[in-house]
Amino acid sequence: MRTKKGNLLHSKGKKLPFFDMASQPPVGYARAIADALRREMTADGASAKTIMRWTGASERAVKGWIGGKRGPRGEHLIALMAGSDAVFLAVLRLARRDRFEPSPDLDAIRDHLRQALSALDEPGPNVDPENT
Repeated sequence: MRTKKGNLLHSKGKKLPFFDMASQPPVGYARAIADALRREMTADGASAKTIMRWTGASERAVKGWIGGKRGPRGEHLIALMAGSDAVFLAVLRLARRDRFEPSPDLDAIRDHLRQALSALDEPGPNVDPENT
């Protein structure tokens, strides 16, 4: 009688349980990245094409990330974190390292700095532009 060789699976299934789980990212991860990408798209006017340029990923992959069906892996995640503050903060939250999150008043501080810089660039009422 001939014996079977190369059969790595048990007789009651077609997939190894640990292998199936390892190939799928956690649902919370995909959802967190999707939420961050949607926030980024509404806040900065970014689009799927912008995300494709950041990462070099296909349109299908980017739409999967935005839809929350799957999350980016490896180099795509790093490129997203480099291009998107929302994704960067989402990853920090997932890693429970969000104590490094910037202050929500950071945008207000930036606005004040812009106003101060524009005020410095404008000539004052006592300055004679011909003598400067």
